[in-house]
Amino acid sequence: MALTIQPRQSLIVYTYSLKQTRQLKRYGTVMYVSKKMRYVVLYVNQGDVEQLTEQLKQLRFVKRVVPSMRPAINETFNGFGDKLTTSTETKDDDA
Repeated sequence: MALTIQPRQSLIVYTYSLKQTRQLKRYGTVMYVSKKMRYVVLYVNQGDVEQLTEQLKQLRFVKRVVPSMRPAINETFNGFGDKLTTSTETKDDDA
């Protein structure tokens, strides 16, 4: 049995009140709750993001739902990571 990693994405759910944050556990994994700014970071499966966003917007205590942009961001930083690994490999070869 092979272990497959399920792609996940975070949703930031802004609420009017934090009294109902326990209800959000049925939609995904609650990772963080900001009491001061009244938002919840909720991790869900990436394939279910659009469907869950619409469901969450229908709840009375939800002000708005913002999906995380991390899956759309290129994390290579213009090849900086590649340059870093090649420069450390050349230093190791010289020693």
